[in-house]
Amino acid sequence: MAWHWKKAVVVKGGPVMWRSPLWGLVVLSLAAGGGLAAWTWLGPTLGLMPSADQTEGALEKLEVYGRVPDFSLIERSGRPITLGDLLGRVLVVNFFYTECPDTCPLQSAHMARLQSELADELDLRLVSITVDPEHDTPEVLAEYAAQYRADPERWLFLTGPREAIYRLAIEGFRLGVVDQDEEAQPGTGPGRAWLGPPAAWAHPVPNPERRLIHSSRFVLVDRQAQIRGYYQGTDWSALERLGSNLRLLLREN
Repeated sequence: MAWHWKKAVVVKGGPVMWRSPLWGLVVLSLAAGGGLAAWTWLGPTLGLMPSADQTEGALEKLEVYGRVPDFSLIERSGRPITLGDLLGRVLVVNFFYTECPDTCPLQSAHMARLQSELADELDLRLVSITVDPEHDTPEVLAEYAAQYRADPERWLFLTGPREAIYRLAIEGFRLGVVDQDEEAQPGTGPGRAWLGPPAAWAHPVPNPERRLIHSSRFVLVDRQAQIRGYYQGTDWSALERLGSNLRLLLREN
């Protein structure tokens, strides 16, 4: 179904855009504390993940936008995670922080949906990386992950030194992220219009003057750690493409 209009709602930090009226129900439910339960209830009506038959022969070969550099971060369990640990897996990566009240809950709900829809795909790993590592310790990430019933083996939550995370976001994934009042960096990927300026921002507590700006895009990464696509986390058509392209990559050898 194609929607020909957009609508916005302000959820504390700023406007959230969606292309289907159901997005409003999802965002407002999450903001009100509905969390995963709200997404699970609405999810089956959204047709998020197409079947293999729907994607077979429908997509051209995905582009390669670069390769993820090596990194070393800490998972919520306390164990170190490097790029080498993820080679051979198809990844969906996003950047977030636990006190973000606008697009981050929506992104996490979508990750939970992917985890549920693709429960049988053993080669899939979901990776959420905090941009607020001082607050988002492994213990805090573990509590947040539990709210979305994140499988500790299939959905990783990573933290680590701020400098390493920001370098990985900007130089590795070519996504914008900035703290305080610095100007956002849109990255150097396939054009500014593609990666755009970061679309999610909020004022985390307890310091109302502090502002974290980060991209709300999902990044699709293949088994060789090559970046194969960027998908706006608040755009319905982009999420549909993510679902289709993810299935395509999972079938690649």
